[in-house]
Amino acid sequence: MCAKATMEEFEALLNESLDIDTPDEGSVVKGRVIAIEAGQAIIDVGYKMEGRVDLKEFANPGEEASIKVGDEVEVYLDRVENARGEASISREKARREEAWDRLEKAYADEERVEGAIFGRVKGGFTVDLGGAVAFLPGSQVDVRPVRDAGPLMGLKQPFQILKMDRRRGNIVVSRRAILEESRAEQRAEVIANLTEGQSINGVVKNITEYGAFVDLGGVDGLLHVTDMAWRRVNHPSEILSIGETVKVQVIKINKDSHRISLGMKQLQADPWDTVADKFPIGSVHQGRVTNITDYGAFVELEAGVEGLVHVSEMSWTKKNVHPGKIVSTSQEVEVMVLEIDEAKRRVSLGLKQTMRNPWDVFAETHPTGTVIEGEVKNITEFGLFVGLEGDIDGMVHLSDISWDARGEDAIQDFRKGDVVKAVVQDVDVEKERISLSIKSLENEHMAEAVDGVKRGSVVTVEITAIEDGGVEVEYNGVKSFIRRSDLARDRQDQRPERFQVGDKVDARVTNIDTKTRRLGLSIKAREIAEEKEAIDQYGSSDSGASLGDILGAALNRNG
Repeated sequence: MCAKATMEEFEALLNESLDIDTPDEGSVVKGRVIAIEAGQAIIDVGYKMEGRVDLKEFANPGEEASIKVGDEVEVYLDRVENARGEASISREKARREEAWDRLEKAYADEERVEGAIFGRVKGGFTVDLGGAVAFLPGSQVDVRPVRDAGPLMGLKQPFQILKMDRRRGNIVVSRRAILEESRAEQRAEVIANLTEGQSINGVVKNITEYGAFVDLGGVDGLLHVTDMAWRRVNHPSEILSIGETVKVQVIKINKDSHRISLGMKQLQADPWDTVADKFPIGSVHQGRVTNITDYGAFVELEAGVEGLVHVSEMSWTKKNVHPGKIVSTSQEVEVMVLEIDEAKRRVSLGLKQTMRNPWDVFAETHPTGTVIEGEVKNITEFGLFVGLEGDIDGMVHLSDISWDARGEDAIQDFRKGDVVKAVVQDVDVEKERISLSIKSLENEHMAEAVDGVKRGSVVTVEITAIEDGGVEVEYNGVKSFIRRSDLARDRQDQRPERFQVGDKVDARVTNIDTKTRRLGLSIKAREIAEEKEAIDQYGSSDSGASLGDILGAALNRNG
């Protein structure tokens, strides 16, 4: 029993000794470098234990390891004994544990931490915070986008911890927050010494599409593109370059946001002060097209003074056309001043007013009744549009195309590009309308065709078509129609089918209407007139002689 008690006491003492002497796995312990070989440091961590650590674990990113035999270091004990009977230790993990303790305190106290950017990853960079690796998003590197981060690599500098999670091993830091804080202090000091209206020299630091940032000695001000010159500036690079020293005026200071608005043109004379005197309404000037929009074109009359030629004032004839098809950028044009609004700094200009109204010119040179010739530009459901001198159009209405055919049918004979002749009927300058007539040309032909023909004359016509209601005939190019009831004196002979196309017959002229180009003809009227004449000469209707006898006698006498 005594021996058993003694053994139990010895075992308890041994276990107690082991518990005290052997450190826990997963803890940081102190050790001493006893040798360096094959790129590794052999470290005695006490407790009759040694371990190996790669030398690179003792070096900061981008630096060489500065460790030698005899140095005391802290290492992380992974396992008390590995496969080789050595302690499994890590300097990197020891540094990480130490760093995390330090960083968590700094994060809680909102203090800055020191680190160095040592690598690039998707979306940003990696930063060594003295043993712990943090992520620096690209947007947190500087107050403005950084194109080349090379000069920042390996440089020890302060960072602000934005977020950290020890369990997941995530740390997010910001360099921008540090810069903004120091900039804010610097800006406040510089702004306190600035006043609105003050002139000051600055250096162009950055150029954008909308302006330039000018360094006023520790604080940046924005020189907007519209405040660079009185004239139109399409891009700041036209008059500024990075690094250039410029004189600017402080236009506005926002004490809350610390934003400063600057101007250059404010240091120059305002050309608008003399606009009314230099460019009176109605005067014509030479200008340069500076910009073209959907609604018109801007023309520079002099440096700093631009006027707008609205699309409606560009051309007498080109309607609903983009201004870019009438003028081009940088083109020199002649314009008339139509209106000046000094309060709104606007000048209305006209391009077409420098040229005569083509409708006025046409009305003077083509009075009513003039015969014109032009190309068919367009065909619509209500008529033809014909191109005329001066780049204007005249219209031939459906009802003015033909005497003989319906307008809807007559228009089918025309195609775009056809050259036609027409007579000017009316010119309305105010409404910009010119009425033309093609069928009126035929009135002249009608007058020639029926020259010497009077009502009651007998003419020889040629049958051109046979219809149920009568026959169509032609006389010297003038078409007419003889109705069924006028085909013969006797009803039984009033049949169109007894005629053939090409037959020539004599008919009496019953009517001549040159306005409507109508020639009234009747075979029946001719027969009745011949009968009356024969009776008057050779007998009467009650003499007992038949019509055949009378006509026979007349024929024999004439023969």
